[in-house]
Amino acid sequence: MAENPPTGAPGSNLVDARARPIGRSGLTSGPLAFGCWRFTHADVNKARAVLDAALGSGMRLVDTADVYGLDWGGAGFGAVEELLGRVLRESPGLRDQLVLATKGGIRPPVPYDSSPTALRRACEASLRRLDVDVIDLYQVHRPDLFAHPAEVATTLDELRDEGKIREVGLSNVTVAQHDVLDAFLTAPLATTQPEYSAAHLDPLRDGTFDRCLRDGITVLAWSPLAGGRLTGGGGGGGNDGVRPALLAVLDGLAGREGVDRSTIALAFVLAHPVRPVAIVGSQSPERIAAATRATQVHLDRHDCYRIIEASEGAMLP
Repeated sequence: MAENPPTGAPGSNLVDARARPIGRSGLTSGPLAFGCWRFTHADVNKARAVLDAALGSGMRLVDTADVYGLDWGGAGFGAVEELLGRVLRESPGLRDQLVLATKGGIRPPVPYDSSPTALRRACEASLRRLDVDVIDLYQVHRPDLFAHPAEVATTLDELRDEGKIREVGLSNVTVAQHDVLDAFLTAPLATTQPEYSAAHLDPLRDGTFDRCLRDGITVLAWSPLAGGRLTGGGGGGGNDGVRPALLAVLDGLAGREGVDRSTIALAFVLAHPVRPVAIVGSQSPERIAAATRATQVHLDRHDCYRIIEASEGAMLP
C-alpha cells in the first residue's frame, strides 16, 4: 500500500484514522463503529463473539435502537437491546469498554412519537432492556413532525440532568430540523446520524457536513456500504441502483491498494474533513476485522473526486 506523503503535499492521504470526540464529556469513538440493526442472534454466545470482534477491531461505539428487532429476523420491538443487555449482564466489565448509543422515537404503527411522555418512556425502557444505569449517547431516531422542538429539547435536557443519558444526538434529520432543536437545547448536540456512502452523497450537498464542521458535531454515517449494494450484497442480491462507473472506480482503487471494494468504500466515508464515523453492520467477525483495513489505505483528492463524479454520473464543473 502507498506510503502517506507529508500532510499538505500533493496527493496527501485524506483518510483520517484518528479518534473522534463524542460531545464534551470526554467520550470518543474510533473511525469505525459497530451497528446493531442485524444483531438478532438467537445464541447469546454468538452475540458475545460478534461484539468481542467489534471491540477487538477498535469499534468502541456500539449503536443500537429500541426498534431494532422488528425486522432482520428479530424477535420483535426491543429485542436487540434486550440481547445486548444480556451480553453486558453476563460479562462484567464489558460495559466499561464501549460507548453505548441507542435511539428512540419510533413506535409503530404511529410511526414517530417524540412527545415528552413517549420519549421519556422510550429512554427509560431502553435503560431497562440494556440493563445499564446510563446511556452514553441517546439519539432521536427520526423526527416527529408533530412534536414541538421545545418539548423534545426539554425532555432530553431533563433526562441528561437526571443522569440517565450523557450526550444527545439526532438521526435522519434535515439541517433545519437540526437547527430548530439545537436552538431549544441547553446541552449542545453531540452527533447526527445521516445515511452517507459513495452511493448516497446527500450530506455533502444538503448542508449537513457544513453545519457539523461549524459546530463541532460528530457525524455517525449509517449504511456506509449502501446496504451492501456497493459490495453485491444488497437487498436485491446485487448492485441494484449503483452506477457501474462507480463500481469500476472503486474496483480500480481497490486493485491499486491491494484491498477489496468495500474497504475503499469505507475509506471514502472516512476521508471527509468532518471526520465521520462509519457504522459497520456486519455480523461476521471476519468481515468486522477486515473493515479496519479502511483506515490503512490511501485516498487523495483526485481519488475522492473520481468517486463522486462516478457516483453522480457527471463531471464536476
